[in-house]
Amino acid sequence: MGSGCSSPSISQSSSTCLASYCATSPFQSQESQSNSLNFYSATRFLEPHFLKSYKIFIPKSPFSAISPLKCAKVHKMQTQVEDSVKPIVDPHDIDPKLVQKLAYDALVWCSLRGLLVGDRNSKRSGTVPGVDMVHAPVALLPMSFPESHWNQACEVAPIFNELVDRVSQDGEFLQQSLSRMKKVDPFTSRLLEIHSKMLETNKIEEIRLGLHRSDYMLDEQTKLLLQIELNTISSSFPGLSCLVSELHRSLLQQYGEDIASDPNRIPTNNAVNQFAEALAKAWNEYGDPRAVIMFVVQAEERNMYDQHWLSASLKERHQVTSIRKTLAEIDALGELQQDGALVVDGQAVAVIYFRAGYAPSDYHSESEWKARLLMEQSRAVKCPSISYHLSGSKKIQQELAKPNVLERFLENKDDIAKLRKCFAGLWSLDESDIVKDAIERPELYVMKPQREGGGNNIYGEDVREALLKLQKDGTGSDAAYILMQRIFPKISHSILMREGISHKEQTISELGIYGSYLRNKTEVLINQQAGYLMRTKVSSSNEGGVAAGFAVLDSIYLV
Repeated sequence: MGSGCSSPSISQSSSTCLASYCATSPFQSQESQSNSLNFYSATRFLEPHFLKSYKIFIPKSPFSAISPLKCAKVHKMQTQVEDSVKPIVDPHDIDPKLVQKLAYDALVWCSLRGLLVGDRNSKRSGTVPGVDMVHAPVALLPMSFPESHWNQACEVAPIFNELVDRVSQDGEFLQQSLSRMKKVDPFTSRLLEIHSKMLETNKIEEIRLGLHRSDYMLDEQTKLLLQIELNTISSSFPGLSCLVSELHRSLLQQYGEDIASDPNRIPTNNAVNQFAEALAKAWNEYGDPRAVIMFVVQAEERNMYDQHWLSASLKERHQVTSIRKTLAEIDALGELQQDGALVVDGQAVAVIYFRAGYAPSDYHSESEWKARLLMEQSRAVKCPSISYHLSGSKKIQQELAKPNVLERFLENKDDIAKLRKCFAGLWSLDESDIVKDAIERPELYVMKPQREGGGNNIYGEDVREALLKLQKDGTGSDAAYILMQRIFPKISHSILMREGISHKEQTISELGIYGSYLRNKTEVLINQQAGYLMRTKVSSSNEGGVAAGFAVLDSIYLV
């Protein structure tokens, strides 16, 4: 949601027993779950906005040779309900006393089930597990979402997975598409430098693993599901998102008579186990039973529990050990063996899973860049490889939206049409007509730099000012940005919870669909939709992202 477009701001009994909090563990099999039902550290909301909020205080108490496209089937919700499903009850219409009960029980559930993040007020919370934990920011009830658009997003996930793999294998396309950025974006320039070195040495990734997330908003005017961005590095929250779905299902089951909603309309979310399965299969393909999976992490990570859920699933379900290292630690402790094996602190590494390294702030010195190159030179499976990383950049997203570009990578016309249906308007800043229109009508566009993590986009009048400044400078810095059609999603009512306090808010939401992809030299082993992430934020906020402190974790209620 950190790169999402948004709408403009608008004007306008006692606790239950412990047994009632029982929820499906993320480690249960998907089949078992279906019986009961299938960015980063969290900081805060815009505090000035919340000063005007209605607050409810809760008593104190978680891609050379092109092979045929293989896509997993999308299984529709199997629920015994009428064809016409009513949306979930308007949260703002719920009696305040009932809200207090829901909120209290939600806080207990989060505490017992590990729906947690580190407390932003404590420095140790980002470095020491189990210290100064707070509940993750969440919506109290799920968000209504059209089932037809849910099925559409799930159906295109495997196609996007295959597209990323094929784009990643076209080094010339990546280098040419991003060439103008070398002079104006130092960070992307360093990534391109590493990619160029791999091309020069003819480095081939025989095992390719992608854990992606494609983010969408539902445009209220056109009723189209439009893609915000495609994340190919550090697609966060596969762990906590599963728990939010279970939290909401639990609350709807417990308060069914009061809320009159069907908990079976919340889709099964098994993201953490599907990600773990892909990582474990990549580990197995590597072929060294003594090797580990290495999580590349930030030195301070208040969202560590989302990552630890994944580590736990790897250990408990697949008996695979994982370790956590920062880029600086990898530089200090890592070495490359003659056969290309990577050893870090005496341990052979089979798979490298990046939960850091996506932003300039992760590279404090040359040490971190040396570590990134070292890992790329190794034969360990990278998630993502440098080519996968670049394939997810905003500029590549914009290039793929051009006429006839998808045909360079995909053959199936139906698949191409399905992807194009999701594309919002995307343009480079060398398209003068578009730039002129954006200056005249800045409210209809968003300017995006090549950055991840939220808080980077330019909106409203700032778009006009930024474009005029770039034209005046004439330095070529416009190559660092793209323009995107601004999406105006429906405004809904929600109750958002942070730090034990519930706020009634007018909100907008963004749906992220996870995808997992794994192939070796001869075949595609995994290509599937792998769960989802729903994030909801106040409608007056342009930026988003749970990491950046604008959004909360949510789930969906199919209607």
